[in-house]
Amino acid sequence: MVRQDTTAVEGAFPPGGLHCVADTLGYLAGRWRVERTVYDLSQDRYGTFRGTADFARGEPGAGLRHVEQGEFTWGGVTRPASREHLFEPAGDGAAFVRFADGRPFHPLDLCDGRCVADHPCAEDVYRGEFSVLAADRWQVVWTVRGPAKDLRLVTLHHRIWDHRI
Repeated sequence: MVRQDTTAVEGAFPPGGLHCVADTLGYLAGRWRVERTVYDLSQDRYGTFRGTADFARGEPGAGLRHVEQGEFTWGGVTRPASREHLFEPAGDGAAFVRFADGRPFHPLDLCDGRCVADHPCAEDVYRGEFSVLAADRWQVVWTVRGPAKDLRLVTLHHRIWDHRI
């Protein structure tokens, strides 16, 4: 049976509500501790990722390069894991996320403290629900549905170093 407790507390929002962000890229810039639980709902299994995410500024006006590194444990086996994305300015404090090779991924606007973004991938659909819980904590829950996948990925980010200083 899939373990129900997770480090990321899905749906648990702070008492005062979500934290609004005027500048998505400015908020994300820096270093974050990442804790993710990956649920494969079709196989009733789960795994975990623990690591860091760096959102580093490149050339002025170019946005952020996101590099995530850590260890992924699945089926009792732990291996190194990493991924990269590009976060570009999209106007009015929003951003647009691309895969490392430049392919489009999804828009991201944290102005209201929450953003929902969809991404079709072959016959599957990824739906990301981003929530800013505090100035130093945000969460994303990806639900993946389709003929190839039935997944739920719950990720909590805690700020550990700030590039803006």
